[in-house]
Amino acid sequence: MKITENQQKLLRQLPGVDQLLEQFMAQSPDADIPHPVIVNCIRDTLETQRNRIMAPDPALSEQGLSDARLLEMVSTAVQKAMAPNLKRLVNATGVVVHTNLGRSLLPPSVLENIVAVAGRYSNLEYDLSAGKRGSRYSAVEGILCEISGAQAAMVVNNNAGAVLLCLETLAKNKNVIVSRGELVEIGGSFRVPDVMSKGGAILKEVGTTNRTHLKDYENAVDAECALLLKVHRSNFSIVGFTTEVSLRQLVDVGARYGIPVMEDLGSGTFIDFSKYGLVKEPTVQESVGTGADLVTFSGDKLLGGPQAGLIVGKKSLVDQIKQNPLARALRIDKLTLAALEATLRLYRDEHKAVDTLPTLRMLTADRNTLEKRAAALMETLIKIGGPRLRVEIVALGSKAGGGALPLLELPSSCLKIQAGNISASLLEKNMRENEPPIIGRIENGAFIIDPRTLLDDDLPVIGAAFEQLLNRVAS
Repeated sequence: MKITENQQKLLRQLPGVDQLLEQFMAQSPDADIPHPVIVNCIRDTLETQRNRIMAPDPALSEQGLSDARLLEMVSTAVQKAMAPNLKRLVNATGVVVHTNLGRSLLPPSVLENIVAVAGRYSNLEYDLSAGKRGSRYSAVEGILCEISGAQAAMVVNNNAGAVLLCLETLAKNKNVIVSRGELVEIGGSFRVPDVMSKGGAILKEVGTTNRTHLKDYENAVDAECALLLKVHRSNFSIVGFTTEVSLRQLVDVGARYGIPVMEDLGSGTFIDFSKYGLVKEPTVQESVGTGADLVTFSGDKLLGGPQAGLIVGKKSLVDQIKQNPLARALRIDKLTLAALEATLRLYRDEHKAVDTLPTLRMLTADRNTLEKRAAALMETLIKIGGPRLRVEIVALGSKAGGGALPLLELPSSCLKIQAGNISASLLEKNMRENEPPIIGRIENGAFIIDPRTLLDDDLPVIGAAFEQLLNRVAS
């Protein structure tokens, strides 16, 4: 490609790496930044400008390639390189267990336990009473059994891992009977048939998508059947002309034929949400009490704790699962154990758990509380923006999220915000690029903030973000 005279002129104007490095160090002599980071940012900046010259970019001028302007670009690049990639943000979407935004929040008491364990040595795998090596499962097994009513328990890194481990232990190269209507797919393209295949189990589908009868299971039982599997459809619902076999019925079939019954609850819960005016979800205690031999569920969804896959059930089966070499590959670390134990201890008092765990508190928040929070934020924004901001409280719905309670529409009082001539998409972009980022949603052509997922200290952050935006627009 032929280089024009103007392109040659602009290329010659670009300084060398050493020249920019010297200027940067003179400008920020006390900056505690690793030398390789600065050099890489300088090289990346110069390469970007070379590419713009060669494109060519008609907006590029000699002034845009001045040393001062290049130093600004390098400084911005250095700041970005030194900033953590994983950062705090404000969830204003109204989706409580938002998978993309980190799912469940942990309360201060849980965070304190993580810090205490992380900053010191711990008895992770040390039996203090015996003075010898112990099991990391002992940190949470007792309290899991206490809450759920199960004989034994263990924990792995997530529920997908829990399902995989159970199947690989109990049903490798054998048949697992499951209803066709329960072959679910969750986020990340995780499908029950796929995980069964990875676990070495042979899938034996029964029934149809919308109707499965008890006789379908009974007719499928044979000498190679190792497990009856029930999968709770926690992330979708089938309505209309439907029939399904209850867990209790499946347990009766299992007892008759001497085959273990496992239930994958997905978004497991210890709380009966119907007591709080929400949709009824099967609790872990109910599944154990019904007689399921194994129950698996997540720790970071409706439970409101850290990411984990919990397995509870009959001691003879859980002991087999613990001995599977795959358990080591799926085990959780000490920080997750510290968070999970502290979370589980809150469930000894249900009311305390609902008041303390952010996920439960947000899900059960009443309309009056949300309206007060929305009104307080609206007052702040009106004071900041005056006529430049049009803010009103509107009745919209929140979601549980995280593949849980799919039919639940949580009534909320949201803020509908319009800022001068700024479009809703541009407003959303500006809030997303704020520090910390504010993630809202667009609905009916307006930017929406749902107070259900806001924390108290999020309100001044949102106010400051709008003030900065309006000041930039005004200037």
